Amino acid sequence: MPVQYPFSAVVGSDDMTLALALTAIDPLIGGVLIRGEKGTAKTTTVRGLAEVLPPVAVYEGDRFSIDPHDPDEVSPDGPFGPDTDIVTRPVRLVELPTGAGDDRVTGTLQLNKALREGVVEFEPGLLARAHRGLLYVDEINLLPDHLVDLLLDAAATGRVSVERDGLSIEHAARFVLIGTMNPEEGELRPQLLDRFGLTVEVTAPRDPGIRAEVVRRRLAFDTDPVGFAARWESEQHALRERLAAARDLVGAVVLDDATLTTITEICAAFDVDGLRADLVTARAAAAHAAWQGRTHITRDDVRTAARLALPHRRRRNPFDEPGLDEERLDELLGPEDPEPDGPGPDGPGGGADGQDTADAGDGASSATPPSGPSASKEQSEPDESSPSPATSSTTSVAAAGRPGRAPLFVVRGTGEGQSGRRSRARTPQGAVIGPRRDGGGRGRLHLAGTIAAAAPHQRLRGGFTDGRGLIVTPDDLRRAETLGRESNLVLLCVDASGSMAARRRMEQVKTAVLSLLLDAYRRRDKVALVTFRQHSAEVTLPPTNSVDVASRRLADLPAGGRTPLAEGLECSAELLRREALRDPTRRPLLVVVTDGRATSGADPLGRAHTMARHLAATGVDSVVVDCETGRFRMGLAVRLADHLRAEHIPLGEVTADGLTGVVRSATAPRREVA
Repeated sequence: MPVQYPFSAVVGSDDMTLALALTAIDPLIGGVLIRGEKGTAKTTTVRGLAEVLPPVAVYEGDRFSIDPHDPDEVSPDGPFGPDTDIVTRPVRLVELPTGAGDDRVTGTLQLNKALREGVVEFEPGLLARAHRGLLYVDEINLLPDHLVDLLLDAAATGRVSVERDGLSIEHAARFVLIGTMNPEEGELRPQLLDRFGLTVEVTAPRDPGIRAEVVRRRLAFDTDPVGFAARWESEQHALRERLAAARDLVGAVVLDDATLTTITEICAAFDVDGLRADLVTARAAAAHAAWQGRTHITRDDVRTAARLALPHRRRRNPFDEPGLDEERLDELLGPEDPEPDGPGPDGPGGGADGQDTADAGDGASSATPPSGPSASKEQSEPDESSPSPATSSTTSVAAAGRPGRAPLFVVRGTGEGQSGRRSRARTPQGAVIGPRRDGGGRGRLHLAGTIAAAAPHQRLRGGFTDGRGLIVTPDDLRRAETLGRESNLVLLCVDASGSMAARRRMEQVKTAVLSLLLDAYRRRDKVALVTFRQHSAEVTLPPTNSVDVASRRLADLPAGGRTPLAEGLECSAELLRREALRDPTRRPLLVVVTDGRATSGADPLGRAHTMARHLAATGVDSVVVDCETGRFRMGLAVRLADHLRAEHIPLGEVTADGLTGVVRSATAPRREVA
């Protein structure tokens, strides 16, 4: 096995190492979610944790790793008698790839033995392998929905049931779930977010001295991994001893009524949902006390536990800022303990004075600066009449309103994109509509289709003679063809010029975009925004499903000036071309919000219509939202829709509800198109 970077050598990430240590002391805390920017040693730290955990005892040859000392645990490989050898092995760190299928996660029939030996045998999945260990999911926010559902079921019940291909298997699956994610790549579903006991925000340290030490240690490890690990072995050994001692001590930690009342008062004051926060905070406080070598819980234990257990449970929707008001927390905790409990052992999260050194690190409450639509600053509003030299040079910045719930819209046809909750598509999970050829062995086995494919060849193969049954070859294998839902790319191309009553219109458009993005977050979509004004167009919001990034980008979106419609369409076409190369299975929908005018450059209207015909030739589904107002209308948006072969929606004034409703009405009639 490759040498892992020592857990005790991690520096500058005190909250992360402390949270991992606490959940290792008491796995019932429920795991850790590590949110942070790229390059902050998230994966390195998680992999190093397994190296310092105490080994586990298992029956030799038991693929399900049940505890020999727990009479309630039963293994499908059992029963095991008193003569079965008991061995110890290191704790497993099982990594769940985001592209894994449900067969790989929960287990499936061993096809080789079934075909060659006629033996029906279950092949355990990753959840069985992770039992009594660590299950690590990197980029967990990108995990497909069906895998998220499997994790939720296993985390809630501690067991996995497999009913598939003639198999009926149930086994234990209790594990510490550790996930890492970059918030810029999208948020996590609320159901899975709440399953994590603790969460930490990790950023690169700003202290040059700490940064230099991080680089120094990493360079030394890359130069000589074995030698570097050997130099840290004494610290690793001390950390193993401390974790083992804390595990033995945590059951003796006393949670008195006064401390429990304080914990519940804090959770109620911060208005967290449910009672899981109270339970997790109490368990984390007890684990922190054991980590410090104490059998009673102090104010500092409760404060540390609340900082790690509550921030991610306070968010009502993805636009809410993460974090915790630590001044408010200190008010609820009351005055500090009159006397320190004594020096605590050194290690991750524990300083020589017994205080939690994580407080000096990058805490969750300070990880994200204030941002969002409310941070924008309004400037002068241009004249809402047709553009003039005076208004062409005027720029305004409008704030978005609070986003609403966008109606469901779909893209016509049947796609083959990533699993989501939007348009109809052939996906790994969904309703079975028939068999298909094996195609590389992905997906569920279609038993009836396999038998039907093998049946005509039995006379030549000698099947059903001399005591032999059905003879199946690999060419006969059929997989289940399933119909589910996919995620899509919604690209809004928005006129931000002075001819559109810019400030009021942009308020509504921003609100609509945020509404669509919030809906995309729930349905695993991507949303992008192209705006055009003055003499050019730009990608204001690259394709993303991160609501945090979207709110920051949209906050200072300016409006005013001339109308370069051709440039806006050209920029949209280029973005769609790049996205098609990057992800050819994700189908787009283009929504152009404009009054159809073009006033920038030579022959602006002709160039715009030429670009529209080019876009139509690519086959992209399009909608034109006609924002022309006034008594006398030129009908330019109608002509643009004809060139785009798009649905034309006359809308005098774009509102958030109107725009999201338009997207639905333009696509809903296409839902049943094959």
